[in-house]
Amino acid sequence: MITGGGTGIGAATARLYAEAGAHVVVVGRRKEPLDEVAAATGAVAVVADASEPDQARAAVAATLERFGRLDVAVANAGGHGLSSVTETDDDEWTLSLKSNLTSAFIFCRAALPALVETGGQVVVVSSLAGLFAGPGVAGYTVGKHALIGLTRTIARDYGPRGVRANAVCPGWVRTAMADGEMTRAGYAEPDDGYRAATAELPLARAAEPEEIASIIRFLGSSDSSYMTGAVLVADGGAHIVDVPTLAFLRGEPGVG
Repeated sequence: MITGGGTGIGAATARLYAEAGAHVVVVGRRKEPLDEVAAATGAVAVVADASEPDQARAAVAATLERFGRLDVAVANAGGHGLSSVTETDDDEWTLSLKSNLTSAFIFCRAALPALVETGGQVVVVSSLAGLFAGPGVAGYTVGKHALIGLTRTIARDYGPRGVRANAVCPGWVRTAMADGEMTRAGYAEPDDGYRAATAELPLARAAEPEEIASIIRFLGSSDSSYMTGAVLVADGGAHIVDVPTLAFLRGEPGVG
């Protein structure tokens, strides 16, 4: 099961699992993109809001009724929370936590009994914002940080019952949501924004959704059988850059 399975990383993950012969269930709030993924991959589309307890339980129940078991739960749904603390009103704060954190918590809570039965895996999609703070993204940053805590507490509590839980923290990924962020930042073309945002990364580019999907597939397989509570960073090397030295690369006056 993959939440946020209709677009971006979720859709790419569905394609990768389907190519490997898995039975895939894509979950999301919008029917049209889910149906497109289902048509392309053979996945089962379930329209549901993963942050709503009744809908999350119903989605898991539908999966169990169709396939009889659940082996991997990918908590990928997220978004919202793109303003600073003083600019975040109560409604936006609530929405950002609901979309980024509550959706993963509610979905995992619904899926865990079935995963205990199979000795399954949870894969949580956090973000580089789960490790560092970007400018003006308070709700998003807080929610993504909390997802790592959720991953670790699931790993700690359910490891003795055979369930593993790991997280992946992507940096910039070429998705429709990220394209929108580039537009909001004032770039006429998303490619211009991606080039600016990644210019000082060691790999100097954004990821494709399939590159993150391959990590999710690894974490949700027996290839990672002795990993739990781990956080894998896939950010083109952003987290290794020594920020105070960037001025040397820019050739700013008085430096060097």
